[in-house]
Amino acid sequence: MEFAGALRQAIQGSGLTLERIRHRLARRGVSVSVATLSYWQRGRSRPRSRSVVAALEEILQVPAGTLTGLLDEPPGPGGAVAGRGAAGWSDRADRARAAADLWPDPELYARVVGQLDRSADHRLERLSAHDVYRLDASRRPRSLSVREVLRAIGDDVDRVVCVHPLALPADAPADGAPRADLTGLRYCRAGRIRAEAGLMAFELVLDRVLAAGDTAVVEYELVLPADGPPAADYRRRFHRPVRDYLSVVQFHQEMIPARCYGFFQETGDAPRERLGELWIGASGSAHIAAGAVRRGVLGVEWEWD
Repeated sequence: MEFAGALRQAIQGSGLTLERIRHRLARRGVSVSVATLSYWQRGRSRPRSRSVVAALEEILQVPAGTLTGLLDEPPGPGGAVAGRGAAGWSDRADRARAAADLWPDPELYARVVGQLDRSADHRLERLSAHDVYRLDASRRPRSLSVREVLRAIGDDVDRVVCVHPLALPADAPADGAPRADLTGLRYCRAGRIRAEAGLMAFELVLDRVLAAGDTAVVEYELVLPADGPPAADYRRRFHRPVRDYLSVVQFHQEMIPARCYGFFQETGDAPRERLGELWIGASGSAHIAAGAVRRGVLGVEWEWD
């Protein structure tokens, strides 16, 4: 049986209205609209979050696996489900390769990020991303604060995966243990965290499940290793476009660089294209602001006397 038919039977057997089901899901901290539930039982869309479907099984009082066991069932000849047919899986693999090309070690990126749930990545768009990168008096990076505004372009989006490089000493052990503290979480909570050889990736679980058109805000801070090497740039890698991006580099008041520039790269190993010199203000900071950032690497670099 297909998922939609099984869900429809379970709902009919429970005697619950879609509004009651929505209410009971909400009491469990799961936000799913009545329209989305209707789409699921009619086969117009499919849930992507197993935890949501598992909660549905409990609410509808059907045996565990009755619905979750059908999530990975391939679609019948009557219609394709996005990301499930051969073409869908091929597209997903292409996206993964495209993202890895932005990093100096694509195999490391694929290995670390592959341990996390990125199934909703293609159903999220970033409306804005704002970074604040802080250096100490020894020119070492100390923290990174991030604020992102997200919008779902599909149903059942419950998390976002974030990836950041960590500047580690040459003798740092590559044991996979995180070398930065993930803190300052707002409007989300931490999921799985993975790190290896100077690359850190983690899931941020949203405070509600998004349906298509819903927006969410996430904020977090990385407290970076105090024994890392001095930094000469900060860059953000975009494997998908973002409508609005702001990067602020905050220097220590006792250590201000002579010059600052913005730059762009098509891929991780492509030549840098300088975007012009950036003003270092009285606050000891420089910033770059951009709208409609396309895929690639956007950053700030600086030179010391």
